[in-house]
Amino acid sequence: MAEARFSQDEFMCPVCLDLLKDPVTIHCGHSYCKICITGHWDQEYEKRVYSCPQCRQTFSPRPTLGKNTILAELVEKLEKTKLPADCYAGAGVDRHEEYHSRKPHKVIDATGRLKDMICRKHDKVLEIYCITDQQYICVLCKDYEHKKHKTVSAAAQRTEKQTQLKETQIKLRQRIQQREKDLQQMREAVVSHKRSAQTAVEDSERIFTELIHSLERSHSEATQWIRDQEKDAVSRAEGRLERLEQEINDLRRRDAELEQLSHTQHHIHFLQSFQSLSAPPESTDVNDVFFSSLSSFDGVRESVRQLKVKLEDFCKEELKKISDRVTFTDINPKTRNDFLQYSHQLTLDLNTVYKHLSLSERNSVISNTDTVQPYPDHPDRFDYWPQVLCRESVSGRCYWEIEWSGNNGVYISVSYKSISRKGEGYECLFGYNGQSWSLYCSSSSYSFRHNKMETELPVKSIRRRIGVYVDQRRIGVYEDQRRIGVYEDQRRIGVYVDPSAGTLSFYSVSDTMSLIHTVQTTFTQPLYPGFYVCSGSSLKLC
Repeated sequence: MAEARFSQDEFMCPVCLDLLKDPVTIHCGHSYCKICITGHWDQEYEKRVYSCPQCRQTFSPRPTLGKNTILAELVEKLEKTKLPADCYAGAGVDRHEEYHSRKPHKVIDATGRLKDMICRKHDKVLEIYCITDQQYICVLCKDYEHKKHKTVSAAAQRTEKQTQLKETQIKLRQRIQQREKDLQQMREAVVSHKRSAQTAVEDSERIFTELIHSLERSHSEATQWIRDQEKDAVSRAEGRLERLEQEINDLRRRDAELEQLSHTQHHIHFLQSFQSLSAPPESTDVNDVFFSSLSSFDGVRESVRQLKVKLEDFCKEELKKISDRVTFTDINPKTRNDFLQYSHQLTLDLNTVYKHLSLSERNSVISNTDTVQPYPDHPDRFDYWPQVLCRESVSGRCYWEIEWSGNNGVYISVSYKSISRKGEGYECLFGYNGQSWSLYCSSSSYSFRHNKMETELPVKSIRRRIGVYVDQRRIGVYEDQRRIGVYEDQRRIGVYVDPSAGTLSFYSVSDTMSLIHTVQTTFTQPLYPGFYVCSGSSLKLC
């Protein structure tokens, strides 16, 4: 009796297109790898109706799968027989010649992942883009599953994206030019700053050597001040220089990748790669405030010259002038007047106010009340938590202050605008998700909350003024232990934001600013001030 011969194709799984593994046969008679049909049905779980990937026959409830032992034995024997090479994927060229030698067809270079360019369901080339479902399909998909959908050829879709690619390249090149200009200006500023600092040091050394011994210590102090300021300013500049150079390299590399992608002949590979390459990399901040720190030391030199003709009785006063002139404005403010330079008036977003929060005094005072307020329904309104967001986002360095009263406390927060508004879940509550940061203040304690993580802060009493500093990398809260009782029913909190530095801080506000808590982080979206007012408490925007 002649031995039966089998083709490997007869034992291929229609889903993974490989030899059946742990084969099962469903009610319609088609066979699959158990893991393949299980995965397919898991995707249809919510529909409660399960279908055959080949004939589309449906089953309900979900069929129980049992191993097809006959198929399993045949597959095992088939693997042991070591089929000829033309049955495997490695002989794709031979099979291509066998099937297509008599048919006109187009051949392109095999770049990218070929497996991603083949329809897994129909084993045909993906050459159509379904606009309705935003996915790549083959001609059979178009005729069946996507029959009523809006579709275009991959070439047409590529043409549209090619235009976007050119626009992206133009923007990237413009950024490169601007960054190169910024880099050059910063280099020149650093060189000028170093030259000015060196000249000031040399002049001060020449002048101080002519002074009497009583001025030698002052001479050394002035030199050290200059050197410290030079070192601090140059150190900050070098860090930004390095980031600018890195950004330019990244932009050039992105431009080269886009240029290479623009010449590829494969539409699917182009479309699949373009999305990841089209988003521009993060930009390094370069602002006028930083350039101002690299200023000239001419004023210092003039003051040193004046010391030569001054009497010893005036030495202390003149050295103070030197100290004042070489002390540049710090990036982070220290005194309340420094913070007030960046004062920011807040406006509450009335579309976000919870219906048990009452507004008064031209919407500057927020109180938690038992009475439902007549706010109209709005998709942005918090419908469970007593919270409200401000209308303005934080842009540039900003500072604001609030005062609060009551025994149950308030939450002083900053949040992304995308925070959820509906329901009682933590995704809507300030400080309990990754989209918001919040300082809780009560009559007996402070605590800081972010992403469900709570940090208790060691504060004896908070019946005093409080301030908050926000700078988009660090969060800080300061405490003023003095003048307890002066603000028995009123506490003040300030918030300072510096997006370029990436810090957020909270300060206690009194005659001085005292840090209570600080956290360094990275913000990925614009921040909006927000407030949670507990029952029996109120909050005022100053």
